[in-house]
Amino acid sequence: MLFRALHRGTKECDLMLGGFVRRNIADFSGPELAELERILEMPDVDLTDWLSGRRPVPEEARGPLLDRIISAAGEPGSGMPDEIR
Repeated sequence: MLFRALHRGTKECDLMLGGFVRRNIADFSGPELAELERILEMPDVDLTDWLSGRRPVPEEARGPLLDRIISAAGEPGSGMPDEIR
């Protein structure tokens, strides 16, 4: 899952989604891992737009983990590697 989150296809999504997953995956619960699997199946172009705030997330795609990821993506330095954050 971590590999898939870090290698999405666009660098922006790799940094925003992959960075969040890398920092938090050890603490994910079973339901959060299931939601992550669902998120990883979403098209990269949609995820990039949602994480960057370019487009709103459709209600049917929302979930607690995706909401957390979107919130984290809006924080300063969210896409930067941990060692320079």
